[in-house]
Amino acid sequence: MRERVEQVIDKIRPMLQRDGGDIELVDVVDGVVKVKLTGACGSCPMSTMTLKMGVESTLKKEIPEVKEVVAA
Repeated sequence: MRERVEQVIDKIRPMLQRDGGDIELVDVVDGVVKVKLTGACGSCPMSTMTLKMGVESTLKKEIPEVKEVVAA
């Protein structure tokens, strides 16, 4: 499952990089994906929305086994 998550994150990454940020996969445990937003995304006040509305929704749509995405 980790490999599938990484493939989806690689699709999301360019959008974050355009805004000066990036995303790093930390771990995948029992359907919970732990990521770290870095660069501009790490300190952005909208990072929680990016995490839930962007990253989590995309991962859940492409990988139904994903239950939640949390910041590490």
